[in-house]
Amino acid sequence: MNVISGKFRGLILESCKNPDLRPTKDRIKKSIFDILRFKIKDKIFAELFGGTGQIGIEAYSQGAKKVIISEQDFNNSKIIERNISKIKSKHNIKLINSCALELFNNNLDEMEGVDIFFLDPPYEQIELLNKTLDLITNMTNLPEIIVIETLKENSDKILFNMPKNLYLQKMYNYGKILVSLYEKV
Repeated sequence: MNVISGKFRGLILESCKNPDLRPTKDRIKKSIFDILRFKIKDKIFAELFGGTGQIGIEAYSQGAKKVIISEQDFNNSKIIERNISKIKSKHNIKLINSCALELFNNNLDEMEGVDIFFLDPPYEQIELLNKTLDLITNMTNLPEIIVIETLKENSDKILFNMPKNLYLQKMYNYGKILVSLYEKV
């Protein structure tokens, strides 16, 4: 697993053999960042449910001015710390060892400034995804973009109160995986 483009292209990132950890596949990651390429520069990017932190690190590599990575699992957070430590100019990448729901309770001001959210929770925790989406869409400052990675079979279970100025731009199908892109009008 490595950074696929940007200023840290080729940087090898650590993972582990934890069956609960399933990093986004490189071809899906490449597609996501092809979509975001011209929208990410100088933005604040948050990767919730960080896993290895690869999506947040990729965003930073491609020009995000600040990245926040949230991960609840202590062991996964240690992997993210080691991955971040491989970057020389890492002062604008912040790891928060917290559940996504607690993140909004304890860091709401910081979350209000996020331009792009990437959500890839454990696939079986669809209720956690829905609660997180409700927190995001109820913020005073709605983000410009929300990207969600889920199992295609769970797409009809994603239920949240979508504000009128947020719309589903497109759904991208990658076999069993579905990536949904929501944008602010």
